[in-house]
Amino acid sequence: MECCSHYIEVGESAGTAISSLFDAGTTKISLNSDLHLETLKLNIPETLHVSKDLMTRLVLADLDPATAKLVIGFLGPFLSVFGFLFILRIVMSWYPKLPVGKFPYVIAYAPTEPLLIPTRKVIPPLAGVDVTPVVWFGFISFLNEILVGPQGLLVLLSQQLN
Repeated sequence: MECCSHYIEVGESAGTAISSLFDAGTTKISLNSDLHLETLKLNIPETLHVSKDLMTRLVLADLDPATAKLVIGFLGPFLSVFGFLFILRIVMSWYPKLPVGKFPYVIAYAPTEPLLIPTRKVIPPLAGVDVTPVVWFGFISFLNEILVGPQGLLVLLSQQLN
């Protein structure tokens, strides 16, 4: 196989050439000693710092401790109520002939059914038993513990000092 040589000019001010020799599947790259690394310098540490700061802001949504306490005040009861409603839905699933459109049952049926309908398309009934309320109860309990539990993310954030 013939050996071929490629020269690439790296900037007019650099005045250096990169010579790349290809010989039978092996690559050898030689750099001229006059290469000014300052012209090729990348600000990677600054870029990483900016992206890390952006990621932190996106993850925490710029929540200061006071805002985290406010979110806990709303999110904690909301997740607890939905957890209780899903427990009621689990018990209601034991009695399939319940009139879910009538008064006490509609209290648990109306807010939870919009979440259960698409979930039933993904998780069909197992042996005739609808397990989607159990799945949602587990998910709500997990969110409750991770966000507003004793060691939850929002609780820890609300305890941070500025």
